[in-house]
Amino acid sequence: MIASFVTIITVVKTVLLVSVVKSYPEADKISSLPGQPRVTFQQYAGYITVDDHQDRALFYYFAEAQSNPASKPLVLWLNGGPGCSSVGVGAFAENGPFRPEANMLYLESPAGVGFSYSSNKSFYDLVTDEITARDNVVFLERWFAKFPEYTKNDFFITGESYAGHYIPQLASLIIQSNATFNANLKGIALGNPLLDFDVDLNSEAEYLWSHGLISDSTFELYNTVCNSSQIMRETIDGKLSADCARVNNVSSTEISNYVDQYDVTLDVCLSPAKQQVYMLMNQMHATQNVDVCVGDKLVVYLNREDVQQALHAKLVGVPKWSTCSKVLNYDLHNLEIPTLPLLATFVELGIRVLVYSEDQDSVIPLIGSRFLVDGLARDIRLNTTVPYRVWFEGKQVAGWTQEYGNILSYATVRGAAHEVPFSQPARSLVLFQAFLQGYPLPSSQ
Repeated sequence: MIASFVTIITVVKTVLLVSVVKSYPEADKISSLPGQPRVTFQQYAGYITVDDHQDRALFYYFAEAQSNPASKPLVLWLNGGPGCSSVGVGAFAENGPFRPEANMLYLESPAGVGFSYSSNKSFYDLVTDEITARDNVVFLERWFAKFPEYTKNDFFITGESYAGHYIPQLASLIIQSNATFNANLKGIALGNPLLDFDVDLNSEAEYLWSHGLISDSTFELYNTVCNSSQIMRETIDGKLSADCARVNNVSSTEISNYVDQYDVTLDVCLSPAKQQVYMLMNQMHATQNVDVCVGDKLVVYLNREDVQQALHAKLVGVPKWSTCSKVLNYDLHNLEIPTLPLLATFVELGIRVLVYSEDQDSVIPLIGSRFLVDGLARDIRLNTTVPYRVWFEGKQVAGWTQEYGNILSYATVRGAAHEVPFSQPARSLVLFQAFLQGYPLPSSQ
């Protein structure tokens, strides 16, 4: 994988040499967003063309820090999928522009995701990690040409889930392209990331069993008949064996359709009719702190004509905006590409790495992530500098953390789901700010 990136860099340099990038950031400025209160900071949204010949363009949303943006870090946020929207999910459902105290850049990538598009529809036929990384680095090169004042800011890349592939692969290209690409990359933060196919996926059964979602006998089936990574491999290949189908069906029946495996403790969004009954039954008391139907509302919002006009967005080749792409055929065999070795390279170069996990997600559970980070530290001979301990947000325990060599760290966020900032915004903000500032997480109330 790394060797092939060298070839990609040659292609990227060629594209950039024959392209003239004009700087028109004012054309991308957002005057106001429907439903958003009046803000004092600047917001931008629009397109960066990453392939002039094929008319392939990636959509971004950028919100400057509320105060002194020139002195604040620039943070690129990427969601996963593969094929899900960083603008819709990350910016509008998870983070928001009001509190990060950083300049936040959200990218819908690859083309075919959200408002990003390719006029040549054959691009969607088979998209790979390499293609995504290549387009993302061209996007950044041209985005910095539009916003050159941010080239000197500390630069961080953050995100979650399949961004465990997107982020390390993009960071690797940035490092290799230093001759033409000037970004002050200081660190990466990966939330519940896919780093190792077998370890991450096979942590699922233990998590489901230990949290009471599957029975002892079903857990035994995972351990003796067919494990989660085998089920996924066979599903990708379209050849699910009878044994794996049986394990999968038994597990799904026990979990039921009324539990969200990305957050095993959170209620699910009901149909409109069921929602009305549910609200009448619970109108005298709140049952949870988050809106479980925010995803549905987001789809409605981003498909409003006035919202798309405010964002300078357009629909190309799709009838409506969707949270995850309905046109993209992503090569799911790429899930098996290990990205953990890239993290070792970053640490050796002095680039800070944070891996963090939620404790309510069964899809990429903390069990695997914690094991992988600890193993990585041993492999590259990093000593533990902060032993495993609790950390706080306010007066409550917000999670647990461990640090290695003051450059590699792991943390959990207590009570958080797969989308950590959505389910635990206050705790996520403490984690995020400590990471950007290079400070340890609070060890006391």
